[in-house]
Amino acid sequence: MTKVKICGLREQQHVQAAVKAGADAIGFVFAQSKRQLSIEQAQQLAKHVPEDILKIGIFVNPTADELRTAVENVPLDYVQYHGEESPDFIRQQGYPAIKALSVRCAEDVHAAANYDVDYYLFDAPGTDFKGGSGHTFDWTLLEMIGIPREKIILAGGLKAENIEEAVSLVSPYMVDVSSGVETEGIKDIVKINAFIQAVKKGRS
Repeated sequence: MTKVKICGLREQQHVQAAVKAGADAIGFVFAQSKRQLSIEQAQQLAKHVPEDILKIGIFVNPTADELRTAVENVPLDYVQYHGEESPDFIRQQGYPAIKALSVRCAEDVHAAANYDVDYYLFDAPGTDFKGGSGHTFDWTLLEMIGIPREKIILAGGLKAENIEEAVSLVSPYMVDVSSGVETEGIKDIVKINAFIQAVKKGRS
C-alpha cells in the first residue's frame, strides 16, 4: 500500500491534523525555503508525532555538523538530501537516507543509480527553492528505470485531484505532498484530509 508523507509542516495544528488523518511520514524543511524550520521549532513539533510515524528532515547541501545536530535533537528517522550532495558524502554520514532528484528528462531519472540510499524521491524541478514548486513531471519517465517500486517516493504537483492517477501509473512506495495541501501558501487541514483519504482510497 502506498504511504503518505506530508511535507513542509510548520504549525502544531497541521502536524496533528496530518497524524490524525493517517499520514505515514512528516517532513520538516531545514533548507532555505518559505517552509524552513529551526531545529528548536522542529523539536517542538516532533513531540506531536507518534513513534510509528516517520520524521524526515529535508536538507540542501548540509554540513555534517548540521545533519548531526538535527538528527540527534529533533530527532529524525531519515535525512532527505535535496541538493548536490555527492554519493560519498551521503554514504559517509551513515543516516537512513532519501535522495531527491529533480526530473526534467530521462537522464535525471537514471542519475539515481549513482546513489546507494534507502529511497529515491523523484520530484519536479523547483522554482525559487529546491522542490515544492507545485508542478508535476512526466511520470512515464519512471518506467525506464530498474529501481524497485518499493524504493520510489513520488513528489511534485501532487494533490487530491491527481493522486489516484499518479499512484496507479507509478505504484510508488510513498507519495510526498507539500504545496498540494496548501491554500495561499499555508497548510490547509481540509486539503490534508482530502489528500490522505484519496491515497487510502486508491491503495485499499
